[in-house]
Amino acid sequence: MTAFVFPGQGSQKIGMGADLAEASAAAREVFEEVDEALGQKLSQIMREGPEADLTLTENAQPAIMANAIAVQRVLEKDFGVSIIDKGDCVAGHSLGEYTALCAVGAFSLADTARLLRQRGQAMQAAVPVGVGAMCALLGADIAKATALAEAAAEGEVCEVANDNDPGQVVLSGHRGAIERAVALVKEHGIKRGVLLPVSAPFHCSLMAPAADVMADALGKIPPQTLRLPLYANVTASLISDPAAERDLLVQQITGRVRWRESVIAMKDAGIERYVELGGKVLGPMIGRTVTDVEVISAITMADIEALAKTL
Repeated sequence: MTAFVFPGQGSQKIGMGADLAEASAAAREVFEEVDEALGQKLSQIMREGPEADLTLTENAQPAIMANAIAVQRVLEKDFGVSIIDKGDCVAGHSLGEYTALCAVGAFSLADTARLLRQRGQAMQAAVPVGVGAMCALLGADIAKATALAEAAAEGEVCEVANDNDPGQVVLSGHRGAIERAVALVKEHGIKRGVLLPVSAPFHCSLMAPAADVMADALGKIPPQTLRLPLYANVTASLISDPAAERDLLVQQITGRVRWRESVIAMKDAGIERYVELGGKVLGPMIGRTVTDVEVISAITMADIEALAKTL
């Protein structure tokens, strides 16, 4: 059994998608459609930068999605391999859940781009710059990370945002609390705490204003039928009902990304092969979480060609 998975924020880099667009009309069409939907030359920022523009949440989110969908379209149109035919389920990390929904037909490409633009803007606007922060805890399991978050809070918000794999958990909240958490790592038996270069404290209760914005946006553009079921971030369980998924996307803004649990749930359901489209970020997390599975990442034309032969 095969799961197709889609990366989240942080996987963006200058030049993303450029080689693919040069090699394939299918990829070019994706980037052109996203540019048109946003009324902006996002593909040029992806190709040439500047990096500060690409890193902006409102640009990074649709850019990462477009890159992954371009890989999917090349696989389908240039190599005749459909993820609907070859896959048993999909999942995505944070914004990657929207990419996964686009990949299985629940959102059109243009709507996905517009939703992610709105999501990025809403998340950025929810908390004034400098008020919030996030940190990655390396060598921390969920129990240690939770205990550290509670100790560092001191009346401020300090919450587990991403449970990525057995040794990497991300905290999010008020800057003071996150800085205290980094200072306290050794006392909690955690190897290292690293402040992340993010512009807002994602996936914590401070994001409530952004959740309200997305509830409104998803009310106007709700998910349609999913052609493959999806493992949702906030429940780490399989979902195929569009109305329920819409509610989960709203909860996802303030809720924990339960990626480690999702990967384990997929393995327990019989998934033997995880295929990451458009990034090489989730593969290592999956490899640290479950054993005796095949993990494949596809970004380049050569990657896609090799993938098509194995599917």
